[in-house]
Amino acid sequence: MSNSQEPINRVRRRDRAADDEWIRRFFKQASYVTVATECDGQPFINPVVFAYDAETHAIYFHTGRAGRIFGNISRNPKVCVCASAMGSIIPSARAAGYSVEYESAIAFGEAEVLEDEEEALRAMRLLMEKYAPDREYGVDYQPITPDQLARAAIYRVRVKAWSGKRNAGKPE
Repeated sequence: MSNSQEPINRVRRRDRAADDEWIRRFFKQASYVTVATECDGQPFINPVVFAYDAETHAIYFHTGRAGRIFGNISRNPKVCVCASAMGSIIPSARAAGYSVEYESAIAFGEAEVLEDEEEALRAMRLLMEKYAPDREYGVDYQPITPDQLARAAIYRVRVKAWSGKRNAGKPE
């Protein structure tokens, strides 16, 4: 049972906790994140492509201006964002000793839809630079138009707290 007085980003297995620099690198290279939202007491989780920007210490992603994420964040902007990667299974002589290699980082914050066109375009450029680094904006693909931008909800999650954890595969 968790203690509500503990920081939200406290890692139980402190021997597996990662420092801020590792978390920053992990969010920069992770393929995707899952965004956890809530509505009327019901939690939801959705995978999305994203970009972490160290300059603003924020995570950016986008959805349509309709649907579960948009509706939930409109009612409650608090989100949890998780990136993870799994490695090999770590066998043991006893079932309770089995483990798995993993890396994960979780960020906590409030999501906000970027209404400023310049900020929204910057966020979309960050996403394109991450997922299509060999393609040049305005050369290999057309710039995002104001009409396209108006149909999207582009979110910024200013990271208020985060934690990272990893198991490098040492058996217990």
